[in-house]
Amino acid sequence: MSYKFDAVIDRSNNFAAKWSEMDKKYGTNDLLPMWIADMDFKTAPCIIDALRDRLEQGIYGYTTRPASYNESIASWIDRRYGWKINPQWLIFSPGVIPTISILIQEMTKENDKIMIQEPVYSPFNSVVKQNKRELVISPLIKLEDGNYVMDYEDIESKIKDVKVFILCNPHNPVGRVWTKEELKKLGDICIRHNVLVISDEIHSDIIFKNHKHIPFGSISEEFAQNSITCMAPTKTFNIAGLQTSQVILPNEEHYQILDNAFIRLDIRRNNAFSLVATEAGYNHGEDWLNEYLKYIEENMDFAINYINENIPSLKVRKPEGTYLLWVDFSETGLSDEEVAKALIDKGKVALNSGESFGTGGKGYQRINLACPRVMVEDGLSRIKKAIMN
Repeated sequence: MSYKFDAVIDRSNNFAAKWSEMDKKYGTNDLLPMWIADMDFKTAPCIIDALRDRLEQGIYGYTTRPASYNESIASWIDRRYGWKINPQWLIFSPGVIPTISILIQEMTKENDKIMIQEPVYSPFNSVVKQNKRELVISPLIKLEDGNYVMDYEDIESKIKDVKVFILCNPHNPVGRVWTKEELKKLGDICIRHNVLVISDEIHSDIIFKNHKHIPFGSISEEFAQNSITCMAPTKTFNIAGLQTSQVILPNEEHYQILDNAFIRLDIRRNNAFSLVATEAGYNHGEDWLNEYLKYIEENMDFAINYINENIPSLKVRKPEGTYLLWVDFSETGLSDEEVAKALIDKGKVALNSGESFGTGGKGYQRINLACPRVMVEDGLSRIKKAIMN
């Protein structure tokens, strides 16, 4: 089946955050938005059909999850990653970051230490600080070829008294898909020091050729019992606006802690549409996802070739996963402030400043390439205009 990933869809009037929130973030809405991490593609037809069927029922009352819901998630995880989970390990959540925030509140105390690896998705930093925990940062190591690796010596030296390690796998924004060996080395450190791992795996389905996502909890029973995994269909199928995710908790004590917290907050039910969208995507959306992955990887290759040929002052390495390109602007001769101003004023394009991702982000910009090829080309030409003229 052929899917229309090249179709340009006007999202400027459909309440899309990436359009309507630009003025607040960049001072103008007259930009091409290549920042917030959602797609400019329609979701899988099987999801649209399921939503249409649900809509036409005309009643949207309290919704009960059938057993088939968790079974669809467990089946997907088995097919895509080879991890056989018990559907009873799953808890519904409206989002990954709210889940991490609640886990921090329930499983640590004020002033407890929590470790993250920057540069990383900025809510990791803010959710720790806003919950009045002490943030411990172990920066990733950038190699000469632009690749990133974990600094295990730094982790080991700082992990004393740390209660929780928040892992980003695959990593946003640097695009690493951590290998089993890398994850095992990290997990062994956390086991030795009795540090719980919360693994954000929301980008786990967006993996390119020759790479494989390894769920942290799948590596061993010991890792499963010492970790909590957060996944979602939202990045996979572009349904973030339906606010749905799942938490995998093989450890019964962890399960009860989160379940009790959600009961107190009365977070129990999907909305009427997220339920059918999730199940439809996981049961019938695999063909769409596989075609989408080919398209996104072609976008990546196109963008990297364009940058190398037309904007040589920018340095970029192909990511192993996610639809986000992490681009080094440090050799342009411009400061971060000058780059940001040029992108907005001259290029008329909205990117994510690397500084927002914390330590190691200075000099970088993150570009969202989950859009039709013509928009990718337009965005890159705008960046070229901003930087080269």
